[in-house]
Amino acid sequence: MGTIGQHLLNGMMQGTIYGLVAMGFTIFFGVMNVIKFSHGDVLTVGAFAALVAVWATSALGMPVYVQFIAAFIAAMILTAVVGAGISHFLIMPLRNAPPLNMLLMTMMVGTLLREAIRLFFPNGTNPQRFPELLPAGGFSLGRSFFRFDALILIVAGVASIGVVYWIINRTKFGLAMRAVAEDVETARTMGINFARVIPLTFALGSLTAGFAGTIYGLYYSEINYGMGLLLAVIGFTAAIVGGLGNIWGAIIGGYLFAGLQTLVVAAMPSMSDYKNVFAFVLIIVLITWRPTGLLAERGSERV
Repeated sequence: MGTIGQHLLNGMMQGTIYGLVAMGFTIFFGVMNVIKFSHGDVLTVGAFAALVAVWATSALGMPVYVQFIAAFIAAMILTAVVGAGISHFLIMPLRNAPPLNMLLMTMMVGTLLREAIRLFFPNGTNPQRFPELLPAGGFSLGRSFFRFDALILIVAGVASIGVVYWIINRTKFGLAMRAVAEDVETARTMGINFARVIPLTFALGSLTAGFAGTIYGLYYSEINYGMGLLLAVIGFTAAIVGGLGNIWGAIIGGYLFAGLQTLVVAAMPSMSDYKNVFAFVLIIVLITWRPTGLLAERGSERV
């Protein structure tokens, strides 16, 4: 198996996951100036919802492609509901509170979700095996080998990023989101229902996490109750690097972080266990050089 192709696929896969997580952070911040640190744990909820959906459809004798579709649908629906619920019952009542209160609240919500999975999911303390639903094998191109499952998941992830971008920039709901992000009071005078737009915005940002969690489970064939912690840190870092509040910046930041990890693994295989350390060090240098991110937030359009 060619190592170049494998490194490329791993980097693309990780970058797609990080980009999806970073998009969620950017959507929350761009519309409500909220840094929602429960985002990674919402991703975990989505991954476990996908696993339950696979178990259920498998027990009913459904074909593999139905299990695959059911996994994504279950993850996205549940994470959208969780995100909208957090927004309606917690974010909205605290929208005028100090930012530190909001930050603390989202961290506690994340801990609650994480511990609920650990305590109440069957054998939740231990990693859960995620069934392999995609075709095995792959094809060779030169000295590189490309896995079919990785290519399918990368295409699905990139397509989902494109769909979210289209929703934000080409639909009436996206227009309402951008209007609220620009000026809440002016948006209200234009007839935009603020109380409806915000929960739907958080639902959209959260379902990207559910999609990312499902991709993670399908690719790595394993999920665990703490998987969202590191993914949230990396996703938030990617959003900062790209320019918090800029959708394209979040995507670029996700692929950049994954690229740095992959570079460390490819160039120094013996140091692969320290890939996150090297990546974070380089990101710190980058942030010091560009404090506003690679793509600074545009004042006229925040999401």
